[in-house]
Amino acid sequence: MASTADDTNGQRRRRPRNGSTSEATALAEESSGSRKSAGPVAETRWLNGDELAAWLANSAIMISLPAALDARMQREAQLTFFEYMVLSVLSEQPARTMQMSALAARTAASLSRLSHVVGRLEKRELLARNRIPGTGRRTTATLTEAGYEAVVTAAPGHVAAVREYLIDDLEPQELAALRRIGAAVDAAIKREQPDAGSAASPPPESPTIHSGPRRTAD
Repeated sequence: MASTADDTNGQRRRRPRNGSTSEATALAEESSGSRKSAGPVAETRWLNGDELAAWLANSAIMISLPAALDARMQREAQLTFFEYMVLSVLSEQPARTMQMSALAARTAASLSRLSHVVGRLEKRELLARNRIPGTGRRTTATLTEAGYEAVVTAAPGHVAAVREYLIDDLEPQELAALRRIGAAVDAAIKREQPDAGSAASPPPESPTIHSGPRRTAD
């Protein structure tokens, strides 16, 4: 029968016959010891008043502006803002064609999200997908004539919205500062991303609010 021993608070606890602590107890003690020996947690660099005000003001650009552009695009052109970005990026490419992995990088989207949206646009005959011959599951997206006309039709209203919501209320020096801020944020984010420099997925340009389709000769 297992022996007993007093613990620190005077209560009786059972001890295994072999006289050693149980495996579960040993693991718990080891885990507790490792937590105690861990180094100090890095101190949080809380935002000061000016930094917090700048961050909260910038949230309007990150959250409110895309939502406003999306609502207006759907109302005026029956496209989401992301759908417009996809079509607009394709309109700028040679032969209006781009590999899906590169298109995902240009629009800052996952391949799964892009595939879902491209499938929706394909049903509307605004673009077409084609498999690239060879090994792997490489696919291109090509803007159709109907898709190009959709971009041409939507672009003026989109540019008007960008001007109304952002550009026209800023002074030239503020626009220059906004451009520097955007470049700095983009560079900081890219430092945290894995290397994208492969043949299948070239280093992406920053996703932009496109001013409109590039008109090229057919």
